[in-house]
Amino acid sequence: MFKHAQLESVKAWIGDPAHGALSLHARIQRAVRQLILDGALDVGRPLPASRALALSLGVSRDTVETAYSQLHAEGFIERRVGSGSFVSERARRLTRHEGIARQAGATGEIPNLSRRGSAIHQGGGVRDFLAPRPFAPGLPETRNFPLQTWERLERQVLKEHGTHALLHSPPQGMAPLRQAIADHVNLERGAGATPERVLVLTSSQQALTLCATVLLDAGDRIFIEDPVYHGARKAFDAAGLECVPIPLDTDGMRVEQLYDAEPSAKAVFLTPSHQFPSGATLALDRRLAIIDWAYKQQAWIIEDDYDSEFHYAGKPKACVQGLDPHERTVYIGTFTKSLFPGLRIGYMVLPPQLVGPMTVARTLLDGHSAPIPQLTLARFMEGGHFGAHVRTMRAVYAERRNVLARLVSTHLADFLKARVPAGGMQMPCILIRDIPEQEAVEAARRAGIDLLGLSTLYASGNREAGFLMGFAAHAPNELEIAVGKLADVLRALDRR
Repeated sequence: MFKHAQLESVKAWIGDPAHGALSLHARIQRAVRQLILDGALDVGRPLPASRALALSLGVSRDTVETAYSQLHAEGFIERRVGSGSFVSERARRLTRHEGIARQAGATGEIPNLSRRGSAIHQGGGVRDFLAPRPFAPGLPETRNFPLQTWERLERQVLKEHGTHALLHSPPQGMAPLRQAIADHVNLERGAGATPERVLVLTSSQQALTLCATVLLDAGDRIFIEDPVYHGARKAFDAAGLECVPIPLDTDGMRVEQLYDAEPSAKAVFLTPSHQFPSGATLALDRRLAIIDWAYKQQAWIIEDDYDSEFHYAGKPKACVQGLDPHERTVYIGTFTKSLFPGLRIGYMVLPPQLVGPMTVARTLLDGHSAPIPQLTLARFMEGGHFGAHVRTMRAVYAERRNVLARLVSTHLADFLKARVPAGGMQMPCILIRDIPEQEAVEAARRAGIDLLGLSTLYASGNREAGFLMGFAAHAPNELEIAVGKLADVLRALDRR
């Protein structure tokens, strides 16, 4: 018979509400299995007779018999006619492996990872701000999204395509969406795109990973902006690339340093429309110089057109891809910022010679993007709803940028200096007091505010402390409340 503690453990497992979805015999089977895995029941140890255990647990004998039969089928116990049920010899190996796994988990060690896997794990991946808490960068306002229009278009898609919309999408993406994307970037960004050159993806992060692994080998050098978008830096680090930081000024990346660097690099990564995080726009002469450098070096330009839709002063400059006659530019875009994060649709506009390799490589990641959202987005764009939504949000975000700049100047002037960007969805603010950046980020998080520290985005030693403060997802009154909380946090840290 079980010892009292073991019997109580089985009873507790059965009565745990967390296991309530399981049938009674499954709960008994898993409770006994856990005792075996934990080593509480040794190999060769007899189990209680089914009748006796049923009596102790207050269940039918058939229920216990079914549990024992499953344990026997899985190899945890042996059943001998006339002798009863015993913990099997095979359970010894299961118990030992479980013990090793528990020990590794307790010490925080993950055995047998590759060097790349270890580097990815230690780097922590890319973690989005999931909840729209104040100042989380990169989050759009979703409360203003025309949901009824989207629902109507989705119903049209389902009515027209029926069960075909439930099948796989082509790995390159649905043709109507590729056409809509090509039309959009040609009109709005001055790109040179055709539907055949568009690859639909789930995110810009997936695009960066593809670029890092398809275009370059581990150990290759890539020029990056300094400071740089953290998602790009982590994708390049994970691929084993050597990231070479190039400093910025008010006109963006200092391109002359690309020509001076020895050895040179096989690619350069840019966010030329609104540099992340500084907000600088890459000057036209520098765009042309980068195109010339890439042609001479036979290198690649990876252009992430980060939140380019939201430009608040004058006309945005044409994208680098549209200026490049040599077809050395990979253009990356996403609808995560312009529409909503849950859409999970990004894209690349590729040089013709890269369409095949990138599409094949994409099939090794996730195969395809969901057809229904693709077809719905295509209709949303074709009907002019996308352009109308962007124009509406551009005005909303411009107002919120101005409100945040005023609030920082009024309530945080003793601690921060705002650098008001010409576009985008976040504002860099520089710390002007001797307050540790990371301590401020952590204290703000405890107060319900999400800040991204600027110093963490630098690849060189020339770091500038401060915060990247998102303003797009919050109304003016919400920004005012959040600034007040941040002021309290900074004053408390300053007094220390």
